[in-house]
Amino acid sequence: MPNKEILKKKEEEVKIISDKVKGSKAIIVVEYRGVNAEQITNIRADLRKCNAEYKVTKNNIIKRGFEDAGIKELDDSFVGPVAVVYGKEDYLEPAKILYNFSKDNEFYKIKSGIIDGKIVTAEDIITLAKLPSREVLIAQLAGSLLATVGKLAIAVDQVRKQKEEAVQA
Repeated sequence: MPNKEILKKKEEEVKIISDKVKGSKAIIVVEYRGVNAEQITNIRADLRKCNAEYKVTKNNIIKRGFEDAGIKELDDSFVGPVAVVYGKEDYLEPAKILYNFSKDNEFYKIKSGIIDGKIVTAEDIITLAKLPSREVLIAQLAGSLLATVGKLAIAVDQVRKQKEEAVQA
């Protein structure tokens, strides 16, 4: 018979995970084979910078926490050594950090996740991670708009010159 204190502690862990799932914008499940403690510490530090949390917990407790939050579709992902990343604000930066790390470590794999309440596959997360950052996309859009405005200004100037030449002739 399990100890009541142990059961209570596990129930608290399940509740904490459930609350994190409900309060996260992005959740990414990774398999962390073949990495050492120093590498995990570095990933955690990078994730903290973008307000994300890297958490390793027993798979059974993770499953129960997700089920408590109403998510059963990720049960297949909680097999083997699994960590869960909870992104509170941004989903792009945590995905980029994990993807870049997985490129250098063949056994470290993104398994699945949830982004804005939608279940996504590892391929979806990797595709998202390959996108340029928000700032780069805004800069590209601004550059395109400025180029269009510049072309319009040149065209208007050419029309002005043609009218001046017509008046002088």
